[in-house]
Amino acid sequence: MNDINALRDVLSQSGRQCVAYVDQAGNPDRPLALNTYRGKGYTPDRPVVLVQHGVLRNGDDYCDFWMPAADKHGLLIIAPTFSDADWPGLDSYNNGRVTDAEGRVRPVEDWTYAILERLWADVRATGVTQRDRAHLFGHSAGGQFVHRLMSSQSHAPFEAVVASNSGWYTLPDRGLDFPEGLNIAGLSDAHLERLLGYPLLLLLGECDNDVNAPNLPANPEALRQGPHRFARGHNYFAAGKAAAERLGLPFNWQVQNVPHIGHDGRSMSAVAASLWFEGKMPTDEELVRLAGSQVA
Repeated sequence: MNDINALRDVLSQSGRQCVAYVDQAGNPDRPLALNTYRGKGYTPDRPVVLVQHGVLRNGDDYCDFWMPAADKHGLLIIAPTFSDADWPGLDSYNNGRVTDAEGRVRPVEDWTYAILERLWADVRATGVTQRDRAHLFGHSAGGQFVHRLMSSQSHAPFEAVVASNSGWYTLPDRGLDFPEGLNIAGLSDAHLERLLGYPLLLLLGECDNDVNAPNLPANPEALRQGPHRFARGHNYFAAGKAAAERLGLPFNWQVQNVPHIGHDGRSMSAVAASLWFEGKMPTDEELVRLAGSQVA
């Protein structure tokens, strides 16, 4: 197992840190980096935010994006960072490394997404937090990671979840093959029911509407979901609502449009922090001030 004492030492330090982490249970040969920030005023009863980076594998940037909120609200930020060297390509990160070298579907508990539950258990074992559950935020490729995690893994570690500006989605449809849909060995109707019933928040930048945006997925499955990220997010929400109605299941997702903001991880991090820890959207003036960056 990981050295809990070493992890405790890092997470107990104020300010910005980085520590290696190995998922011994499922991926002992593929280390992660945990970019962390312990905000001013953080105490073990305060929230912990797990932050999933985008396609640039820039967990360091995403940790930095959350530093102002961490200081304002007394948060602990942990950004698990999947390097291209150890987690190459879309299949390893966005799409969860669901098959082995021979093309066989791996057990669901060995998919990349499952690492976060084991990481959270190790964080709790350090005693640095007294919280039972963490907040989970993902933007761009991280939004893909997060909503696919919620489609396939336990929800027990998470008290609030945001998937923001994903490039495309795994639709809540057991008739479509993964990753377009949920037809894959290991997933069941129970996974779909649990997904639809969770209060997942889709955070969508109204200006994330460039059909030629860098790193915008252009595979046929993605194009069927809409011409750009903003449209695809609304298509995903509509698909979830329709599935719940068709199956007679509870539907607890929410969608929040964010004016003035495009494909900007820094700004969407600030919006998520405001919604979670202040209970409101930033003002229009604040959103205009935030607008302008394009960070995947």
